[in-house]
Amino acid sequence: MSRPTIFRQEAFMRHSLEWSHAFTGRMTPAAMEQARPKYPALALHLASEVQAGRLPCLSLPFRADLEQQLTALLPLLKRFKHMLLLGIGGSALGARALQKAFFPAQDRPEHGGPWLWIADNVDADSLDAYLAKLPPEQTLVVPISKSGGTIETLAQYFLARQWLQESLGAGWNEHMLVVTDAEQGFLREEAAHNALAALPVPDHLGGRYSALSAVGLLPAAFLGIDWKALLAGAWDVTQNLAEQPAAVEKHPALSLAAWNLALANTGYSQLIFFSYIPLWATIGPWFCQLWAESLGKEGKGTMPIAAVGVTDQHSVNQMFLDGPRDKGCLFLTCDGLARGRYFPDNLPGQWRWLQGKHFGELLDAEALGTCMALTHSKTPLVRVHMADSSERAAGALMALLEAATLLTGWLMDINPIDQPAVELGKRLANARLGAPGYTTEEADLARFLSLPSRKEAF
Repeated sequence: MSRPTIFRQEAFMRHSLEWSHAFTGRMTPAAMEQARPKYPALALHLASEVQAGRLPCLSLPFRADLEQQLTALLPLLKRFKHMLLLGIGGSALGARALQKAFFPAQDRPEHGGPWLWIADNVDADSLDAYLAKLPPEQTLVVPISKSGGTIETLAQYFLARQWLQESLGAGWNEHMLVVTDAEQGFLREEAAHNALAALPVPDHLGGRYSALSAVGLLPAAFLGIDWKALLAGAWDVTQNLAEQPAAVEKHPALSLAAWNLALANTGYSQLIFFSYIPLWATIGPWFCQLWAESLGKEGKGTMPIAAVGVTDQHSVNQMFLDGPRDKGCLFLTCDGLARGRYFPDNLPGQWRWLQGKHFGELLDAEALGTCMALTHSKTPLVRVHMADSSERAAGALMALLEAATLLTGWLMDINPIDQPAVELGKRLANARLGAPGYTTEEADLARFLSLPSRKEAF
């Protein structure tokens, strides 16, 4: 049985999927080949969805308009030292991943600005600190919600709006920029009523697929990250899918999807995303939301686990190597990372073997050691190797993961776009707070809260 080939598109031939250790333990090439009969129907479905405009994360129909809109906003963004982003889930994870990867200066000593602050939880202490310490005259507040009705984001918006109004008076609206649906929703109404600057979230672009839209690229532009290169990298990967969906069988995203389906079908219920690109560590949590919220349906899917090399070699790696044999691994590495300083010549005797080596060589050696240890423990592993760690490379990786997630969902016969179980929790929370129109949820809450308490002190 032949193994899958590496990337076939010339635009991203420098990056690769390495399959030498993808088949071990219960995982075999034959298990992966079981998905092949589904490929013709999947290609037809992909073509139909692209043609209907329901996959903007692949076809990027918003790219030209967004480049024009963001470029026009750059003078506004440069007026501010601080951006306070109000968002949760996909409205925040992409922005944080890009900031950590491409603007690490914010987290290092003596940084002088700009600063991106992300309020991504119902955390009264942190929100109070932002509103107490940030200078309102130097701060741009950015609420992000595709629907315009996300309760957590709106709650923050109401308080931030009050803070701006009390601090700045009539000019408060010049310090607010909303990212939401182009035509409807409460935030869009607020933008129209208060003359707020606004950017659209394209139709059919759910939060977890939106990092490479205004949702993630507005904060990136504020920080001076090369956001156009991120879009270009994504298009390197998705162009063939968008323009030649009938040829999806030749795309590496489908190879990944078929491999992941085979993992699930052979008893591997967890997928490790192990990053040995330290500055890209927060791409892991972004991927976890993408994968879990897209595929965890109808009793199907695999549980994503974000791990960072070498940090997690000293924590969860023991479980990976010697725990249950229920894990596959995407192992992320990269050429050309910073080498760092040389070790000096005056090291103690037992450490002289480090003399003359770069600090960064330790990362390379640790990555190789962990990769070999995982394969020794019969963990099916695909190495995702990036030729560089530029913005364009990150855009390519994120687009590949988005495409693989979509295709995996379709191979599993589930909808990778919706999130029905998550919506139930939101409805119950709204009912608890007294929102009208939740009669069924109110009754469910009453039954839940009526159970006798069974506390045990500790």
